[in-house]
Amino acid sequence: MMSIKPTINWLSDPSVFAVNRIPAHSDHLYYGSFEEAKIKTPMNMRFSLNGNWKFSYSKNAALRPEKFYEEDFDCTSWSHIKVPGHIQLQGYGSPQYVNTMYPWDGLHDIRPPHIPTDHNPVGSYVKYFTVPSQMKKKPIFISFQGVESAFFVWLNGKFVGYSEDSFTPAEFELTPFLKEGDNKLSVEVYQRSTGSWLEDQDFWRFSGIFREVYLYTVPDLHVQDLHVRADLDQSLTLGQLQIDLDFLNTFDSDISLQFELYDAEQKLVLTQNGDFIDKNHSFLMTLKEPHLWSAENPYLYKLYIQVFNESGELVEVIPQSVGFRRFELVDKMMLINGKRIVFNGVNRHEFNCRTGRAITKEDMIWDIKTLKQNNINAVRTAHYPNQTLWYELCDEYGVYVMDEMNLETHGSWQKMGAVEPSWNIPGNLPEWHDIVLDRAVSMFERDKNHPSILIWSCGNESYAGEVILSVSKYFKQVDSSRLVHYEGVFHNREFDETSDMESRMYAKPNDIEQYLIEDPQKPFVSCEYMHAMGNSLGGMDKYMELVEKYPMYQGGFIWDYMDQALIKKDRYGQEFLAYGGDFGDRPTDYEFCTNGIVYANRELSAKMQEVKFLYQPITLQPDQTGVTITNNHLFTNTSIYDFEYILYRKGLEIDRHKLLVSVPPLTEGRHEFNWPSEIMDEPGEYNVLVSLRLKNETKWATAEHEIAFGQFIFTVEQKISEPPMEQNNPLRLIEGDVNIGVHGKDFSAIFSKQVGSLISLNYAGKEMIEQPPSPLFWRATTDNDRGYAQAYHSGAWLTASLSRKCIDVNIQEEPYGIKVIFFYQLSINSEVEVKVEYTVGQNGEVKVNFIYRGVEHLPQMPIYSLSFKTSADYNQLEWYAKGPEENYSDRSKGAKLCRFKTQVGENITGYVRPQESDNRTGVRWVELKNQEGVGIKISSTDEPLECNFSPYTAFELENAQHIYELPPVHYTVVTVAGKQMGIGGDDSWGAPVHEEHLIKANEDKEFEFIISPISF
Repeated sequence: MMSIKPTINWLSDPSVFAVNRIPAHSDHLYYGSFEEAKIKTPMNMRFSLNGNWKFSYSKNAALRPEKFYEEDFDCTSWSHIKVPGHIQLQGYGSPQYVNTMYPWDGLHDIRPPHIPTDHNPVGSYVKYFTVPSQMKKKPIFISFQGVESAFFVWLNGKFVGYSEDSFTPAEFELTPFLKEGDNKLSVEVYQRSTGSWLEDQDFWRFSGIFREVYLYTVPDLHVQDLHVRADLDQSLTLGQLQIDLDFLNTFDSDISLQFELYDAEQKLVLTQNGDFIDKNHSFLMTLKEPHLWSAENPYLYKLYIQVFNESGELVEVIPQSVGFRRFELVDKMMLINGKRIVFNGVNRHEFNCRTGRAITKEDMIWDIKTLKQNNINAVRTAHYPNQTLWYELCDEYGVYVMDEMNLETHGSWQKMGAVEPSWNIPGNLPEWHDIVLDRAVSMFERDKNHPSILIWSCGNESYAGEVILSVSKYFKQVDSSRLVHYEGVFHNREFDETSDMESRMYAKPNDIEQYLIEDPQKPFVSCEYMHAMGNSLGGMDKYMELVEKYPMYQGGFIWDYMDQALIKKDRYGQEFLAYGGDFGDRPTDYEFCTNGIVYANRELSAKMQEVKFLYQPITLQPDQTGVTITNNHLFTNTSIYDFEYILYRKGLEIDRHKLLVSVPPLTEGRHEFNWPSEIMDEPGEYNVLVSLRLKNETKWATAEHEIAFGQFIFTVEQKISEPPMEQNNPLRLIEGDVNIGVHGKDFSAIFSKQVGSLISLNYAGKEMIEQPPSPLFWRATTDNDRGYAQAYHSGAWLTASLSRKCIDVNIQEEPYGIKVIFFYQLSINSEVEVKVEYTVGQNGEVKVNFIYRGVEHLPQMPIYSLSFKTSADYNQLEWYAKGPEENYSDRSKGAKLCRFKTQVGENITGYVRPQESDNRTGVRWVELKNQEGVGIKISSTDEPLECNFSPYTAFELENAQHIYELPPVHYTVVTVAGKQMGIGGDDSWGAPVHEEHLIKANEDKEFEFIISPISF
């Protein structure tokens, strides 16, 4: 090992990124015996250094304890820090969230490769250890699985090495520096380095040793690198297993190897012996009719490689999972095992709301199960290689992976959305070639044996140029079994050959379709689409329609999987989920880090309801007599599921059948229902719900977990019209100077001419109106609304909601009730006519009719509705509507028409910044009650409604930046709407809601509902 004097000048030198670092190699495990390898006995060849380390934090290099690594430096008074973990989440410095701009933008006037010197936090780590007895007299190495962003290592005062690249392992040999007894391991970690220019990902900016650290030793004969290629011939019936071995140590004597391949039932299916003389050698094994690996059926063989020394003694056993699969580009279409693949994917950051990117095995298992349970079959490792365990889980559970190298230089070429690559890196700059290629090599060498990885990605949003093209050529040179992805060529077609597929960020459905009809030369993948920021994901069905229509559209990856929000305490000591800027971090991009379909605390958001439905692998299209079943699985028959069809009348189940249905993959079948005769004779609304559920428990879900559903709604008309019921409870009308009173048996309604609304609805002495109903044309702005500048375009409707004027009141007596009509004029335009009619019936029901007469040249309207307040005591909800999760006109495909219960207090979703939420479409009726079961029922008449019941008004939500800023709960806010605009989701920085989900203010609007008492 070379004796090198380290210098902090390396931090800003792109030519220095690895000093004394062991070359990257495969992530395979190895054991001392066959028995240990079979049962995965904890390896005695590893020794974890995770846990508490001595620690000192410095704002910059000038303030650091410069000689802390020397043996006689006393650090006993230092505090401790947990490894793995981020420095900024353990009481030192502050986390910072930025998206595209570099974190020092506006603070330091620098260009690459220079880095800030006055603010470049330094973490000085010290760990004392004694070499375990089983490792003594053996070579010892240290593995750092992830350190951000650059670090120096010393052992017992001697310099060991230096490395950059935060997301792939850095390993060094410690043997020459070890001593008996305590050994002092010293690590100096810098937040900013040359690598920071290459790590401008959309995430929190942390630093520190955030993945595990361990010592390891190797036997006298050790396979340092293993490359297993499980290939299939074109017929998919002959598997060829090519095994390339690279030994760490040289040897002169003959050694021998034994290869054994076991199937998933642990039966030996193939064995082969091999005499090994050459250091670099390949072995080839052939297997007829192998089981194939896919996300649908992730069948894994286990290969055991036994290494024997010249004396015939077993030295090392390597267990390696093997998946036979063939992924290729044929006729401009990507195929997996001969079938067109569709990526129903998500982009996934490694994240935990308490520990940042230092996630655990438990986090990963929760994530992989969540993906599988919600029909997500693919993940893009945005935008860096993940922990090794994640790939093992994807192999085992069945998830396709686009493995992305640690490269993003977004801020070097795109500024405030404008493409301006004047100082883009790496571009065509030769001085950046080696440091970038090193990241590709490190990812490939570690991850190459995982069958779940189908695509190598050359990084994210780094424009294009010779350097990234060189990375692509490298991947293609070393691996013919996978394809290469890079989206950035969209901005510079000179380097189009970099990517095997067309890939664009947030292309609109129409743009994608335009590409697909113009003689495309590459298949299209949406590497990022459906920006799921806040209340979003509206219009996702438009993308899924492209999947059905165009074979060369092969799906995409939603941005993204999980909100990146961190736990913080407010000034009163209460925890909340914080976003950018909440830690005093500037510059920042605020709540732009909350784009997940899963909340940061690992709870599913309502958006997942839509994702699961639109990604379901089987389409169920029922009608009144049967169901058409389209099996979009590539390799799976529907016979593995239980099929169930249920008939509901007015939301109540009246019949159910369960049976086995066999529809082969990629085919369509029809099943006729077996309803009892005359079951649909009774008039009313019927709903046929069909469901496919797991027949048996799997690794990722229990039996009966629903995979897919479909529903069909129809109405059976009443055959003979019935005469209206006679009412014998005459109403008493009192028209005062200010108020109009309508009184009946045990109820009264009072209307105020002065207020211009219904001010009291009293049933048996209980008041239901705390704040009078008023026309509402504004919703609490969503993140997508803000990105589109909804307040600028339509803000006049906010004012109109606050500053209406009642210009007339009219009373009409009718045979079965008394009608009070309020006429309103709005500040937005004096010609707009709004009329609200209340018809009080003898039974206490109040029919409400909302009428809007539009005029030309008005901005689009967010909502047209009537809103009022009741006491917060009325907080129990039972619905007959689309649900159970919130839904909107452009995000309701995954909602079922059903009866369900919620509570008003639950109707504030986990969106980190308060905004419009918890709407339901298709509302037939909803009951609002207190704990005693007393309250009101709101029912539609002809057309279903949209309703929202919240503890807060739209304006209270509008004004809050965080949940904790919302006021104490005193009311239940009832909003009944004819329609609310969609929520959109193509992107969150300017994309409007699709036209058909907007509300045109020049068109007349009308809706009607009934308020009736419950249990008074």
